[in-house]
Amino acid sequence: MQTYVSKNFTATNAWGATDIANFDGTTVRLHWTDKPYKWHINDGQEVFAVMDGRVDMYYKEAGETKIVRLNTGDVFYAATGTEHVAHPVGEARILVIEKEGSV
Repeated sequence: MQTYVSKNFTATNAWGATDIANFDGTTVRLHWTDKPYKWHINDGQEVFAVMDGRVDMYYKEAGETKIVRLNTGDVFYAATGTEHVAHPVGEARILVIEKEGSV
């Protein structure tokens, strides 16, 4: 049994994480960041839940870049093949559920 207070979690570098669980190759990780990630495409599905803070999620749909603002409690689902990048607005804590070893 373990409890995680996401608003208190920090890391030494942007996108640093603590591993919470691994379900047969699907990881659940809590990330802290104050810097954007990089454009990427996961080799599986990804669930991205903002636990604390705000994140502007950029994604491509039919070749067009779109943006959605995610607030605390919001969830973004990236289907396999969805090109996307997260830009935190200040500090953010994010719960990411994805295939182990995904970008």
